[in-house]
Amino acid sequence: MADEANDRVYLVVHNDEEQYSIWWAEREVPAGWYREGTEGTRAECLARIEEVWTDMRPLSLRRRMEQAGAA
Repeated sequence: MADEANDRVYLVVHNDEEQYSIWWAEREVPAGWYREGTEGTRAECLARIEEVWTDMRPLSLRRRMEQAGAA
């Protein structure tokens, strides 16, 4: 893969909805996204996301579903 050959470094980022993505380490993280703390190769960052992002539903949806279930 070209990025791996170029030794590009990535970050794991997340937003307020607890959605995750990877971002190039040399670029400023976009508004609304925050560093999760993992930095490394693309593969390492994607592995971290797979480990921590176990529920793909946005946080707001999960909360609404919990409230509906409690009612």
